[in-house]
Amino acid sequence: MNNTILVVEDEDILREIIKDYLLSENYKVLEAADGKEALHLFQEHEVHLIILDIMLPELDGWSVCRRIRKTSNVPIIMLTARVDEDDTLLGFELGADDYVTKPYSPPVLLARTKRLLDSRYRQEKKPDTAKNNETDTLSTNGICMHLPSRTLTVDNEKIYLTYTEFQILAYLMQNKGIVITREQIITKIWGYEYEGDDRTVNTHIRNLRSKLGDKSKVITTIVRTGYKFDGDL
Repeated sequence: MNNTILVVEDEDILREIIKDYLLSENYKVLEAADGKEALHLFQEHEVHLIILDIMLPELDGWSVCRRIRKTSNVPIIMLTARVDEDDTLLGFELGADDYVTKPYSPPVLLARTKRLLDSRYRQEKKPDTAKNNETDTLSTNGICMHLPSRTLTVDNEKIYLTYTEFQILAYLMQNKGIVITREQIITKIWGYEYEGDDRTVNTHIRNLRSKLGDKSKVITTIVRTGYKFDGDL
């Protein structure tokens, strides 16, 4: 499967380096040098992942991410020269799935791209036989997640989640009643090489609770440890 990746970077040399690495792995690549061009390409093409710089002309990366998240849960990796952790958290609050700080290693960026795409493909792959259908759905207390289609309904109402929010909620539901540490969540969702801190997880949990509304209490905070999904609350 040749996934299409939209690379949004205003520095020509960096954009070319990223493109060459992606092409070497047989990905299709679309290029944009500013935010407005990125939105246009996203609307005109089927895009499977976006590598998005923050500091862009015309429209910055945060604005691009915010607009895309109104209609799509496509995985987004944000690139930035900023090192302030608050900027990273803002990106996650807006719906980014991963965050890479410049200067970065292109092979590391490629590895994170592969991880996001491979994980998404495994979830969206159709089951081979009907006997697998039960494991494709997680359901409790009116909360229902259908893993192949990556859809969530709460009391039969469809709720929009970003790619990473969906991954975290599925992980918690699959371990219902078990305390999951923040470190376990980081390793499961972002991998061992992730360099962010615990506040990244807290931000995503806060977003999840907001979207779950009256059902938000199913996610219990375990002080100084992590979180637990209590579906019977």
